[in-house]
Amino acid sequence: MTTAPRTEEAAPVRLPRPRTGGPAARRPSRRRGSAWTPWLYLLPALVVLGGLLVYPIYQLGLISFLEYTQAQVSGGEPTSFQGLGNYTALFSDPQFRQVLLATVLFAAACVVTTLAVGCALAVLLTRIRALPRLALMLAALGAWATPAVTGSTVWVFLFDPDFGPVNRVLGLGDFSWTYGRYSAFALVLFEVVWCSFPFVMVTVYAGIKAIPSEILEAAALDGASQWRIWRSVTAPVLRPILVVVTIQSIIWDFKVFTQIYVMTSGGGIAGQNLVLNVYAYQKAFASSQYSLGSAIGVVMLTVLLAVTLVYLRLLRRQGEEL
Repeated sequence: MTTAPRTEEAAPVRLPRPRTGGPAARRPSRRRGSAWTPWLYLLPALVVLGGLLVYPIYQLGLISFLEYTQAQVSGGEPTSFQGLGNYTALFSDPQFRQVLLATVLFAAACVVTTLAVGCALAVLLTRIRALPRLALMLAALGAWATPAVTGSTVWVFLFDPDFGPVNRVLGLGDFSWTYGRYSAFALVLFEVVWCSFPFVMVTVYAGIKAIPSEILEAAALDGASQWRIWRSVTAPVLRPILVVVTIQSIIWDFKVFTQIYVMTSGGGIAGQNLVLNVYAYQKAFASSQYSLGSAIGVVMLTVLLAVTLVYLRLLRRQGEEL
């Protein structure tokens, strides 16, 4: 009787242990240290922005709680603490409430019109050939780069009742656009949109070009119209970009100053075209009520922060990531 030969069992393979304090052990510490590297690069810019933004905002808030007029500036009277007295006087002023409402409505109209024109032209850029596209982008960037004072002066000349070509083309005769309240606001709105839509157009156009063409082609093959493709495909993909341009437009249009001041000669007839920025300028520098002007600035800052935070909160509720 024969027995089967015994087979030797293979010895288990032992992997070498990493040494304590070697590269594998030091790697987590490197990762923790590298997390602070971006902040070190951003530190100089943060210091500069802190000096340019934090300190002026602090001074603005401080003056809004004081009695600070020309008498205090010249040293004739001591500065006294007023608490919320300036804000109480401000909100009890019917002119301030009227100017605040006009500013909100005017800014909303400017934002909606700017977004509509910018998005429409961004879609148009994807439909035309290279040479017309280049011409349109150069013209738009020229409008964007034009200083606000220069652009406002040109628009006032174009709509001048005596020498402006617009009234002649439209057959309006000697109609004065800056005489009526709503026509003056409409004229300023045209100029604000003219110098603001290029930012929206270029940003949205860059976002559209980043969308894979297969998605748009599939929607077109399914029979979707251009408006349906924009509303159901393009706009949802571009939502983070639209958030940025919307918030930026709100900030720009809510604090419009130069266009109103130049085109309506400081706020229109009897202050009918005043907005908060021009109203704050008149209170602070024309009337030497610096504390009231600072209080208006704090109100503007608070409104802009509230609008931005509410808008971002609504987007987070919808599950959007910025």
